[in-house]
Amino acid sequence: MNEKNFPLYEVFLRPRNGLAHRHVGSLHAADDVIALQNARDIYTRRGEATSIWVVRSASIIATNPSDKETVFDPSDPERKPYRHPTFYEIPKEIGHM
Repeated sequence: MNEKNFPLYEVFLRPRNGLAHRHVGSLHAADDVIALQNARDIYTRRGEATSIWVVRSASIIATNPSDKETVFDPSDPERKPYRHPTFYEIPKEIGHM
């Protein structure tokens, strides 16, 4: 069995507690355990992480960039004006915000 027959995994690292995991790369592995071991060996050689996540790429569901307006546009501002607090005045002492 060659590498192309193994599932693709995405690797995320958290550099230290309190920070978010960030995507650092991808790898192929025969199973979840080997994917985690390979991620550790490949992406944390200098001890730069406190946590590793590996996720099968096929399990990730993402939005399509062409659907940006329908996915990310806010709901009707008439119904929920607090989402767009344009009616607040910012004090001059605060500067730009």
